[in-house]
Amino acid sequence: MPQDRRPLGVQLAHALAARGVEVVFGIPGVHNQEIYRGLDEAGLRHVLARHEQGAGFMADGYARASGRPGVACVISGPGLCNLMTPLGQSWSDSVAVLALSSCLPNGGPPDHRLHEMRDQRGAAAAVTAWSEEARDADHAYALLDRAFAGFAERRPRPAHMQIPIPLLEATAPAAPPAVRPQPPGRPDPGIVTRAARLLAEARRPLLILGGGTTGAALEARALAARLGAASFVTSAGRGVIAPGDPLHFGSFLARPDSAREIARADVVLVAGCALSETDLWRETPGFGDHARVIRLDIDPAILAADTRSELRLAGDAAAGLAMIGAALGQGAAASDWQPDRIDAARRRWFAEIDADRPGLLAVIGALREALPPEAMVFSDMTQIAYAAVEAWPAPAPRLWHHPSGFGTLGYALPAAIGAAVGRPEVPVVALAGDYGVQYTIQELGTAVELGLPLPLVVWDNERLGEIEASMVAAQIAPRAVHQRNPDFCALARAWGAEAEMPESLDAIAPALERALAADGPTLIRLTPGLT
Repeated sequence: MPQDRRPLGVQLAHALAARGVEVVFGIPGVHNQEIYRGLDEAGLRHVLARHEQGAGFMADGYARASGRPGVACVISGPGLCNLMTPLGQSWSDSVAVLALSSCLPNGGPPDHRLHEMRDQRGAAAAVTAWSEEARDADHAYALLDRAFAGFAERRPRPAHMQIPIPLLEATAPAAPPAVRPQPPGRPDPGIVTRAARLLAEARRPLLILGGGTTGAALEARALAARLGAASFVTSAGRGVIAPGDPLHFGSFLARPDSAREIARADVVLVAGCALSETDLWRETPGFGDHARVIRLDIDPAILAADTRSELRLAGDAAAGLAMIGAALGQGAAASDWQPDRIDAARRRWFAEIDADRPGLLAVIGALREALPPEAMVFSDMTQIAYAAVEAWPAPAPRLWHHPSGFGTLGYALPAAIGAAVGRPEVPVVALAGDYGVQYTIQELGTAVELGLPLPLVVWDNERLGEIEASMVAAQIAPRAVHQRNPDFCALARAWGAEAEMPESLDAIAPALERALAADGPTLIRLTPGLT
């Protein structure tokens, strides 16, 4: 068959490769098998997940680790429904994931066809930037370019494209050359000049930096030094400011009395940060009544909703921070921030964590000391991770990834698999709780199949510890918070993985060292009471 007239499924595989895609995560089925017809020919690697939820989390982890969009391919109906939880996580954490699914041809009333849904496209629209159905081959290629342009030019959000089965099977022309995405926009120079003037006049400037600044660490650190500014980062922004900076408060925004420290600032620059509920766990950041606030964000919706900021800069964080720094000129500013007070605040918050979650800081310290500084950690919704996202400083951005926004369980293991596929040269670790890991434990089989030296650290306290504590605090008798767990080590070995159960804090490091040197995944079970 001529190259310019082949089934659309084959042409789509080549179009993905031409747009820089190297890996597709998914599960084939009779409805989407035409996409698989061209994968090998196009040079695309396919990773077979054990569940569509795993495929979605893998695509998410791949995107976070590699900096390239993740692609997940699923069937109509239940396949896409299973993918929607990962898409919701990617939406809330601003991750570039393209979901490709088949769909049934439109027309006529519901007639109980295989995998039929009332509104498949509309269902996916609830957790994506957009969800569209390709009308023909040219429209399918245009949707691909729309997705990849959006990932590069704006705040990245997942997108969903569905293709009717008859269209996938029909012959189609080859895709045109990929449309080159435009670089993210730069803030208005006039507003930048005004922002620089406010910051230059400040006696206690403060930077609050979120996940949108992870590509701007050099610019953020230079600006903080130039201003003598204090700083906070969100959990997603850890590593943007070096942990050893004496004016860095760390990722303690969720500590209630961080508002007291924020209120001391006279000028605050918030960059790449939504200041959402999961950033603060309170209604407002705590800006002082007379504080002047500047907002820098690539998302116009965040700026439009901000009624507090005096100046709003729309554009890329790296460009915006560099422009502010250039407008300030040379020389270091003197500020009234006191390193001793900032250090005391950090120590106070560490003590609070230790009091709230006894014993966890010691385990976190042992894990941190055992891992190479370049290791990437993917965590789940579990008490040990809740403590670690505050207490574990990162030496560089994008080293710790936590499902903080959508807050789904089952994220850590498959996301870490995706990261290990995308960055095989970097150590990758998954950190999960004993309940959440059971959502996606079957993906250990995928890690075994791929031969990934991936430690899966499981915190096993035989309960939903955070929910139990919340019930007690609300004076509710704890119910349905204790579960019977499997023998995790035996389960791992059944998949063909290794398993370890350290009996002391000192035994954690050797176990991790062995796991990172293995030729497959290793489950490391940790329990309370380690000393």
